[in-house]
Amino acid sequence: LLQEVQKHSVHTLVFRSLKRTHDMFVSDHAKSVSLDDESHQVKMGVKLKTEYGAVLHMPVLKEGKDRVSQLPGGMQGHQGYIHNFHSTGVALTADTKLHRNPSEGGVHSMALALPPSQARQEASRTAASVADIHRHAGGAERVHPQSSVVSLMEGGGTRNSALMRRAPTMPKPQWHPPWKLFRVISGHLGWVRSIAVEPGNQWFVTGSADRTIKIWDLASGKLKLSLTGHISTVRGVAVSSRSPYLFSCGEDKQVKCWDLEYNKVIRHYHGHLSAVYDLDLHPTIDVLVTCSRDATARVWDIRTKANVHTLTGHTNTVATVRCQAAEPQIITGSHDSTIRLWDLIAGKTRATLTNHKKSVRTLVLHPRQYTFASGSADNIKQWMFPDGNFIQNLSGHNAIINTLAVNSDGVLVSGADNGTIHMWDWRTGYNFQRIHAAVQPGSLDSESGIFSCVFDHSESRLITTEADKTIKVYKEDDTATEESHPVNWKPEILKRKRF
Repeated sequence: LLQEVQKHSVHTLVFRSLKRTHDMFVSDHAKSVSLDDESHQVKMGVKLKTEYGAVLHMPVLKEGKDRVSQLPGGMQGHQGYIHNFHSTGVALTADTKLHRNPSEGGVHSMALALPPSQARQEASRTAASVADIHRHAGGAERVHPQSSVVSLMEGGGTRNSALMRRAPTMPKPQWHPPWKLFRVISGHLGWVRSIAVEPGNQWFVTGSADRTIKIWDLASGKLKLSLTGHISTVRGVAVSSRSPYLFSCGEDKQVKCWDLEYNKVIRHYHGHLSAVYDLDLHPTIDVLVTCSRDATARVWDIRTKANVHTLTGHTNTVATVRCQAAEPQIITGSHDSTIRLWDLIAGKTRATLTNHKKSVRTLVLHPRQYTFASGSADNIKQWMFPDGNFIQNLSGHNAIINTLAVNSDGVLVSGADNGTIHMWDWRTGYNFQRIHAAVQPGSLDSESGIFSCVFDHSESRLITTEADKTIKVYKEDDTATEESHPVNWKPEILKRKRF
């Protein structure tokens, strides 16, 4: 038989429900917790040491006496500190004597241990602070509130200097002479898209949208030879330092090897599915690396024409590729706004750099340092090998940057789609010169883009290829001095974004 359910009044049921709720949620946040004097004293003591410990040794002016009685209850227990201020002029914590100002003997011993210039600076600073302490502690004069702030700042001496850290400033850049236009070379019938200087520094080669490759004498700027064979724009050229070969690639998907003893093509490298935008030769082994609009880079054996690796991972056009002898041996930049560092042996990505927000169209390796730079429409960024650690941004060239070049003197050149060239100091990122060369007569103003640039091997000339179908040669101004062209440098606070 079912037991009868005991009936309760509504009042009893509500009371039980309240009791259960109260047991479940013991703490009532609506009620303030009663203040415990002992814990409050401990809390205030800790706060004094942690937050104000660095300035407890500083002197207190006469106005401070009236404030002792107005201290909150928690700080009444620490009147020992306040008493110390008025009796000795220096506050010492109970458990340490590190805040004591040095005696005269201590100052002299410290001066012996420091370098001469630093010793003089420290000694004068310490002597001034000790004098200020005695003046403010024993003097009867009344100091104005505004000057009291200054005196408190000074009274800290060497101990307080750590609190007033100065903002980091840009180091002064190295002086570089300005560059000026030296020669304009005409001959191509289309945009001049690529350039390379041969290892002997006697001639250089250019590739153009007129589908030809032209070889020019570096000293005189005269045309030596024209090579035809591509059926579309020639986007990349490279001259081998290990053999008499010239390599070229273009929007016709072709990669060609030219024998310069016979001036004809001796090898084709087939495999890319779309336009080939750039190529580079490995400095120590017979390997050629090309990159394409098909979002891949390919590694070729120069002799056998074998496709050693197909480097996949980018999700858009791979616009630029660079090789070096050290790890990572291959670096690529893409329109997917990433840079990839590749393991040449495994054919896989070592690291992916995602700091850029726009397409990465150009890369350049520093000739002496283990660093490189990348150019994009958002910024020029400098990186450290081997892992691609970010160094700094070079901001200010607000355009689509097509090309970068750097020499051993630390001059970085960036060329943009709007025809501007910026010169930077590599170490500090200081922009010391801006050039906007006029387009050639007969060309449209819109045809003023810089597509590629390179220093010759003597690094005394800078050669650029442009959208007005010309090649321009720049050289340093020999008459310029640091007095006539001073660095308009301001040691402003660094504004380097970390991404």
